[in-house]
Amino acid sequence: MCLDCGCSIRGMEGKEEKHSHDGGKTFHSHTEEKDEHTHEHSHSDDHQKAHEHLHHNPQLNDVKTVAVIQKILDKNDKEADHNRTHLEEKNVLGINLMSSPGSGKTTLLEHLVDVAQFKFAVVEGDLETERDANRLRAKGIYAQQIQTGTACHLDAFMVHKGLHGMPLDEIDICFVENVGNLVCPASYDVGTHLNIVLVSVPEGEDKIAKYPVMFRQADLVLITKTDLLPHFKYDVEAEKAEARRIKPNVDILEVNVNDIDSVKAVADWIEFKRKMRA
Repeated sequence: MCLDCGCSIRGMEGKEEKHSHDGGKTFHSHTEEKDEHTHEHSHSDDHQKAHEHLHHNPQLNDVKTVAVIQKILDKNDKEADHNRTHLEEKNVLGINLMSSPGSGKTTLLEHLVDVAQFKFAVVEGDLETERDANRLRAKGIYAQQIQTGTACHLDAFMVHKGLHGMPLDEIDICFVENVGNLVCPASYDVGTHLNIVLVSVPEGEDKIAKYPVMFRQADLVLITKTDLLPHFKYDVEAEKAEARRIKPNVDILEVNVNDIDSVKAVADWIEFKRKMRA
């Protein structure tokens, strides 16, 4: 379920996940070249149907439904742990990028590739189209598209599917560019190690205070599009204070992609975290 918007995976009750990596008798089918790992990812389809079902039937928020929701969240967390283990076996740092639509996630990645000391690929989440993935590919960045349909966030099962297309032996960082949304992505562990949350100057001064769940999950907050400060009423220092009220000692950087030094500061932060984990 999305803990904040209230959608749940209705219809998963009583379904047990069968999952094998060692040639066991029970497994899901998920076939990729040079990859014997198999999965059938019905979880995301069930999530999408249930999401719509509960929004149209708010009376389903009962004890029984809550129990099912918790079961689904537990399964998601288990799969997220599996994703992290998979990344760690390859010595890859996973970073979840979250923000509202249009805050600059894709643009940041396009500019990071020019200054980063590390190699990276991207699991790209959008409801429809491959537009952002194609933008990244045009910059020579490997991008694996996940289309969620109507689901408002990525979950661990979707990301798991995306990881099987990743050249993990060739990269240092795997970014998960989550669906643009300041609510639901914060509630789902997708199996990364760090969360970076972007908030842009044109969004206004109230977003950090209004969406505390998201910023409470942040390891790094990026205030983006700072080149537009002359055109908007936006108190950067007040927003930093608000972010640190919600999560003391969170790291915060100001970013303007037209200022390469500000982009490099983001790359340096990521490289420092990568070396610390290594």
